[in-house]
Formats: sequence, C-alpha cells, structure tokens
Amino acid sequence: MQHVANVEDLENKNISKLLWQYALPAIVGTLVNSLYNVIDRIFIGHWVGDDALAGLGLILPIMNITAAVGMLVGAGSSSRISIYLGKKDKDTAEKIAGTSFVMTLLLSGIVIALLLIFLKPVLMYAGASEATYPYARDFLQIFLPGNLFLSLCFNFNNMMRASGYPRKAMITMLISVVANIILAPIFIYYLGWGIKGAATATFIAMVIGFIFVMHHFMNANSFIKLRKKYLKFDKKIVWDITSIGMSPFLMQMAASVVVFLIIGQLKAVAGSADPHSGDMAIGAYTIANTLVMLVVMIVIGLTQGMQPIVGYNYGAKNFARVRETLIQTIKAGTIITIFGFILGFFFPKLFVSFFGPGPELAEKSAEALKLIVLCFPLVGFQIVVSNFFQSIGMAGKAIFLSLTRQVLFLVPALFILPRYFGLDGVWLSMPLADFVSVITSFILIMIQIRTFKKEQPLNN
Repeated sequence: MQHVANVEDLENKNISKLLWQYALPAIVGTLVNSLYNVIDRIFIGHWVGDDALAGLGLILPIMNITAAVGMLVGAGSSSRISIYLGKKDKDTAEKIAGTSFVMTLLLSGIVIALLLIFLKPVLMYAGASEATYPYARDFLQIFLPGNLFLSLCFNFNNMMRASGYPRKAMITMLISVVANIILAPIFIYYLGWGIKGAATATFIAMVIGFIFVMHHFMNANSFIKLRKKYLKFDKKIVWDITSIGMSPFLMQMAASVVVFLIIGQLKAVAGSADPHSGDMAIGAYTIANTLVMLVVMIVIGLTQGMQPIVGYNYGAKNFARVRETLIQTIKAGTIITIFGFILGFFFPKLFVSFFGPGPELAEKSAEALKLIVLCFPLVGFQIVVSNFFQSIGMAGKAIFLSLTRQVLFLVPALFILPRYFGLDGVWLSMPLADFVSVITSFILIMIQIRTFKKEQPLNN
C-alpha cells in the first residue's frame, strides 16, 4: 500500500515538493557515482603525486566507455518502467527489469573484457607517457572487473527510484561511497598500496553497493521484483530499452571520444616541446574537469528526479504536469550551474587545493578551470532539456541534443581555437560549445512546449 501511494503521488502531489522528493535522492546517487573518482583523485593527489593524478586523467575516456554501456541499459530501463507504471502495466515493468539484468551482464562483460585485452594500446592512444602509463594501467587492471558490479548497481538503482523508492535508492548508494571513503586511505596510505589501493577500495565499494541494490529487487515486499522467468532477451523490451537508452549511451561515448581528443590536443599544444608540460596539462584537465563533472552530475541527478514524474504523467497524457515539472527542473538546474560557475571562476585556487597538487600543477589547473566554466550558468538548461526528451521517449531529439554539446560543436572548436589561442584555445572550446548547444536546445524545447499546449491547454 505504501508503494501505491508513492505512485499516485506522481499524478497528484505538488510538483515542487514531488520533484525534490525524487531529485534529492537521485542527486545523492549520481554524486556517489562521481565520488568514486573524486575520492581517488584527492587521495592520489595528496599521497602519490602529480604523475599519478595525470595517470588518472588518462582513464577518463575509458571510464566513460564503460559508463556509456551501463547507461544504455539503465537509463532506458528506468524511463520505460516509469512510462509503463503510468499506464498501470506492472507486468511489463518487471519484464524490463529482467531483460535489463541480462543485457547489462552481456554488454558490460564484453566491453570490460575487450578493454582489459587491449589495455596498453588503448592507454598509449589516450596519451600515456612513460611517467603516467604505469599508474593508469595499475588502476584499470583492478577497476575494470569491478565495473561490472558498478553498472548493475547503478542501473538497478535507477529502476529502484523509478518504481517509487527514491529514499532507499539514495541510502543504497551512500552505503557504497562511505565504504570507499573508509577503505581508500587504508589501502592507499596505511598499507602503502598507492594507486592499486585506490582501485581496490573502489572495487570493494562497488560490490557492496551491488549487494544492497539487488537485495531490494529480490525482496518479496518490493513492488517491482527481479523474477527468474523474465531473465531473458525479449526483443520488444530490448528495443524499448535501447531506443531511449541510446541517447545517454551516445552522450557518454561522445564524451569518451572528446576526452581522447582533448588529451590529444593538450599533448600536441603543451607537450610538443616538453613531455612534462603535456603531462601537467593533462593533470590540470583532470583536476578542473572534476568540478565540471560534479556540477553536471548534480544536474543529471536532478533530471533523474524529474524523469519518473515526467515519464508517468506523459504516459498518463497529463501534459500540464509535464510542462510544470520541466519548468521547475530548468530553474533548479540553472541555479546549480550558477553556483558551479561562481566556485570555478572566482575561487579556482580554493577548489584546486583539495587535490594537493604541486605549485606548477596548481597554477595550470586554476587557469584552466576559470576558462572552462565561462558558460556554466547556461549549461543547466541544456542538460535538463536533453534529459527531458529522453524521459518522454523522444530518443531522436535527446540524441541530437546530447551530440551537439559533446561532438558537433566541441570537436571543431578543439581543432580551430588552439591555432589562435594556444593552450587557452583548448579550454575555451568547451564554453563555446556549451553556448551554441544551449541555443539549439532552446529552439527545440519551445517547439515541444507549443505542441503540449495544443494537445492540452495550460488551464486544463
């Protein structure tokens, strides 16, 4: 009965209260996922050194690849579950959960195995040097197998939230990150395992999170359960999942490609004469990108809170509530990114200091951060709109908007601006791409809002 009331809230409760009821746990969940990386960077920066920190920067595109595979299944599954619950179709929602489990095992397992087999050429292509390669290799050899547990945990955590358990989803992810915070300093510093210790702590934390989230879906009292009879490939369900999940998948894959390109440009521009300068530029990107990642993940958590509300009401054809939820989420997302801009632009040295870099790396990181966040006040709008189209099943528009910021506008800027502005051109390419993608998102969402008004007038 408690869960039924939660589902009915999606249709009747005040939007503002409902959004934060779902968004706060989702924000905690996405932050927890990011904190795996942040914790490692902070401890490695303080206790291992600048080269190790640059080595962690090299693994960003590889981590984006594994995250992309997870999001293909997880984001698509949670969106579809919300839509089918809006249609009062619980049986199909459980079929989605079962198919999602099988898809995650198969796809993530294949990707992880391939990355481990071709680890050295991938890292060398990513820009590893003699100084940074050993650190990146040692971390990934332990982290990648554990990523299978992370993908399952993250995917089913999203489905837990979509099926009416936002607070439980938050607690599950918190347990995992607390375990990582406790274990990381023990393995890295006290046992002297260095970067291998960071990877081991993260691996164990992933397994703990996986155990807790799967316990929920195997519990007889859970509204949506993982049933043995649905642990199979259903062609229609696979298409339902991938048609929506393709947007965040492409976004993450694009992010991976772009990180490869950014690192390549950093080495070409800063490291052409001195490999050490190239490593320092990569280290600066690792630190500066941490703030960007944290703020973006907070907004993505906000949109995950939006997703079940929008998905349910879109399935129920209550477009007035869909519009109101979108507007509330855009306001909140914009406020979040404005705070990120203030911290990154006005207090960059304060943020950089958390990672304990040497003087040279600290200065380069602060300079990079100020330029990267120039357009940040507008980024929240773009992220919310892109995820909104995903939430209502308009995969084509969601994919297009995801690619505008990550590929269509950023890639040309990465190759043009450094010719005129040197290393600063690499940093400036990011806010320029943000600005143009915001304009594109604004045009598409205004067209969609007009469509909603035609289908259901605002006063209905």
